[in-house]
Amino acid sequence: MTAIVDPALEAYAAEHTSAPPAYLEDLAADVVAELESPGMMVGRLEGRFLELLVYALGAERVLEVGTFGGYSALAMAAGLAPGGTITTCEVSPVHAAFARRHIAASPHAGRIEVVEGPALETIAGLEGPFDFVFLDADKAAYLEYFEAVLPKLAPRGLIAADNTLWYGRLLDPADTTADTEGLRRFNDAVAVDPRVVVVQTTVRDGVTLIRRAD
Repeated sequence: MTAIVDPALEAYAAEHTSAPPAYLEDLAADVVAELESPGMMVGRLEGRFLELLVYALGAERVLEVGTFGGYSALAMAAGLAPGGTITTCEVSPVHAAFARRHIAASPHAGRIEVVEGPALETIAGLEGPFDFVFLDADKAAYLEYFEAVLPKLAPRGLIAADNTLWYGRLLDPADTTADTEGLRRFNDAVAVDPRVVVVQTTVRDGVTLIRRAD
């Protein structure tokens, strides 16, 4: 995969971002050692980015779609308002168990709930509103996730969708894989949706930020 941002520039940006706490460093090392596709993990740069978004919103309720190893959930937990909580959805039993183990060993054990199962089913059973929603699961279903969470987004809440530049694959007409096509559908749909205001950023592999238009 070709990086969207020059690797040297991204390394520079990471070096000039506050270092993660030890429990996140330990988690990151264990992801590389134990889980397949460790590149799926949100790292130092995007972890702090998410934490600061949650902090700036004063978020009390956060929903995450796609836990993986739990790095992003733990990063966001540091930005929660007092008493705030995170519900994170994970379909893989292996990833859910890994994340629970690291969450339990962190200072935020009582603030994060990992719910195992298909995310759309989990979301359907949750009551809003959520102040912040982070989408980072299977890309083919992003538009479905968006439609599921939008009615549960707080009036001044934000949705952040990860990997929306998809290493530039979206610009390759020969790439018709399910994930690429799913991201094309999502990006095209939200950009013209009158219900929302959207900005596509070039943070790492693309993070799209979405708020209600009303």
